Amino acid sequence: MLLRKLLHPVRRFSASVIVSQHIDPAKIGSREVVGHGINGQAIYVDTPLFPYPAIRFREISSQYKALREKEKGDWKALSMEEKKCLYRISFCQTFSEMNAPTGEWKSIIGFGLIILSLGVYVHLAQSLICHRDLPQSFDKKNQQAQLKRIIDLEMNPVGGISSKWDYETGNWK
Repeated sequence: MLLRKLLHPVRRFSASVIVSQHIDPAKIGSREVVGHGINGQAIYVDTPLFPYPAIRFREISSQYKALREKEKGDWKALSMEEKKCLYRISFCQTFSEMNAPTGEWKSIIGFGLIILSLGVYVHLAQSLICHRDLPQSFDKKNQQAQLKRIIDLEMNPVGGISSKWDYETGNWK
């Protein structure tokens, strides 16, 4: 009993929040609300993931009112153009129009190639301007002298380069 008394204000508050959600006519104009919508909001979105928007695409003007009255009767009496017009009142695009390729991939690939070429140009500029000649230790003659020095001093004889040198014969093992 005590729990009910404690939860009563919470239930009243949550019910008032649900009732207080309203449709802003400034945003949708005189378009008819026909469903729940994606998030329960009165917005129009063409998406195959949620094919039934909350509001109609077009506002009902005087030219569409007669067609809307004719819609309530037999649909066999409607012409194909009238059926298409009724569809376009409710929806902006058909499924084939929604799923049609946009060609957006071309701009994405183009932008990616531009970024890639800028990176190549920056690398070339850095290698020409910033980097100097390689140190002498990269020269083949100096590398061989360094190797001879390592072998002569018997550096790291257990697992290093000196362990692969046979000191008795003077050759590699």
